[in-house]
Formats: sequence, C-alpha cells, structure tokens
Amino acid sequence: MRIIDADCHISSGKHDGIAITVNDLLALMQRAQVDQALIWLKPPYNKDIQPENRAVYEAMKAYPHKFYGFGWTNPRLGRAAALKAIQQGFEEYGFHGIKFNGAQDEYVIDDEELVLPLIEAAARYGKLIAFHIGADFYENTHPYRLGRIADRFPETRFLMIHMGGAGTPSLERSAIETAARCPNITLIGSAIHENAIARAIRVLGPDRLCFGSDTPFRMMHVQLAMYKALLEDFDAATCEKVLGGNLAALLD
Repeated sequence: MRIIDADCHISSGKHDGIAITVNDLLALMQRAQVDQALIWLKPPYNKDIQPENRAVYEAMKAYPHKFYGFGWTNPRLGRAAALKAIQQGFEEYGFHGIKFNGAQDEYVIDDEELVLPLIEAAARYGKLIAFHIGADFYENTHPYRLGRIADRFPETRFLMIHMGGAGTPSLERSAIETAARCPNITLIGSAIHENAIARAIRVLGPDRLCFGSDTPFRMMHVQLAMYKALLEDFDAATCEKVLGGNLAALLD
C-alpha cells in the first residue's frame, strides 16, 4: 500500500528557532514508513517566504519520487508579490499546487479585493489550491468561506487542510457539511481528532479525505498509527484510499 502524507512542512534553515529540513523530513518518513509527502514551507515569522518556497522546490527537484511540492503565497505582502509567488511556483518551480493560510498570515480567505483575484490567478493554472481551514482563526478561515470560494471556482480542486481543526472547539461539522455540498473540495485530516476523521469518512464516503500529519507540528509516526487504528473499523479499500490513494488520484 502506498502511503502519502498530505501535510508536511519544511524550512530552509533555523529561521525562527526551529528547523525542519528536507533531510529531517526524510528521516521522519523512514521511521513512519511513509512513502511520499506533500510538502510546503514552514511559515517563517519574518514572512520572507521566497527562500522557503525555494527550499520546497529544491527538495522536490532532489527527490522527485518522494515529494509533491506546493507553493505558498501571502496576500498581505501585496498583490504584485503574491502574484509573483503564484507565477514562479507554477511556471518556474513546477509546483503541484499553491497554499493560502489566512490564520498564519492574517486575512479573510474569501476577501473580495485582497484574496479572490489571487485565487482566480492561481485557478488559471488548473492545479490544486490548498487552504488552511482551522479553528485557530475561525473568522478568517471558517469552512463556509472555502465553500463560497469552491462555488465561485467549480472547475478547481481544493484541499481543505485541517478540516476545521488546528484549535478548539473544532469546526469539523461545518467542514464536513461544506465538503458534502462542494464536490471539488477534498479534506486533509491533519491536526484534527480521530472522531472527526471517522465521521467524515462515514458521511462523505472513502474518496473525499486524505491522511495528513502536520509534521513537524505533530509526530508523523504517531499520527499515522492513529489513522491505522481508526481505519480498522473500515474495509481495506477505504484504508488504501485514505492513506494515499485519494491524494495520488488528485496529484498524479
């Protein structure tokens, strides 16, 4: 069975007191027996994302059979800089998608003036667009906001990272309701409790959720063990899809 971790961060160096380099991540993957990982930058406190996006690209280039690289753009850095990050990520780096994080970067993800023009620009590339959707900044990153975005761009595939977790109380019911209404949204069950993951599988079916660890903020081998334990209540086909098959279908 091919196991793909759908939520891993790496950094270019010790920019904020904590480093998670590509070699660190490879070691964690080996320990957990994870075959591949979707990677994006670990947000730096100084908001200088260019070298971090570059580090993701270099990791993907060095280990093309291990990593699926995603870019990161920050609307708060200005439209020109945010558009450049999108363009460079897709056209120069060959990323598989781009990520928006309205909690880390402090913006409302469906803001008409600040963010939607950037989503439109990213959607033109026909790649995946990921959003941090969590309770840590629920006003900015509520699941219903991604639902509005998904309605506006029905041909684009979206990843809902954390499915309303990453804080308490979690918003998983809103996340599941939104995904049920929007078939172009796939949930990434990272930084969320096991009952929410099981509920999402039962409500949405086995094709709409992917395993993610949120490494290095969570321990990859522990998160995978949790997934394997809860998936014992489902059939083998569901286990294979959730642990890697669903993400492979979106990325390959």
